[in-house]
Amino acid sequence: MTIREAVPFAIFRPGSITMSDTSDPSRQSFKIIDLVLDEKTVVRRGPDVEHERKVAIFDLLEENFFHPIGSDGGPYVLHLSIEENRLNFDIHTEQDEPHGKVILSLTPFRKIVKDYFLICESYYEAIRNATPSQIESIDMGRRGLHNEGSQLLKDRLEGKIDVDFDTARRLFTLLCVLHIKG
Repeated sequence: MTIREAVPFAIFRPGSITMSDTSDPSRQSFKIIDLVLDEKTVVRRGPDVEHERKVAIFDLLEENFFHPIGSDGGPYVLHLSIEENRLNFDIHTEQDEPHGKVILSLTPFRKIVKDYFLICESYYEAIRNATPSQIESIDMGRRGLHNEGSQLLKDRLEGKIDVDFDTARRLFTLLCVLHIKG
């Protein structure tokens, strides 16, 4: 039984992928061209969360830098999942053959993800009821926490997978989406 048969996945494939820096062949070689997001624990998410998930996936596939240390190059298909308090980066080749796996403990992310969820709830509520200056203040805090989580992810991947900050931001968003349980 293959992973695809054992676990229901959502597969996202954009029509055409472009890179803003097409002059650097190493960046084109070290990129994610497809994402398989493990959706086995998905509960019904609100429209705000669904929108954030779709934007993160689209932006990630549109432009990213993803270099597994020791790899000669991609492009890559990334299977992203959470199992037993671990974030799994199951990396495949363009032909979807296994290429490597990186597993991170989620313990260091626990507090920041919890705080990020709380501030996101406040932000979405503020959008409906608060003044523009109140919304802006909450949004600054939300972006700050998101940046902090992204940097933590980038740091935890150091020595395993080299990513740029924008790629880490999008992956942190998806880590948060995978955390949502019923």
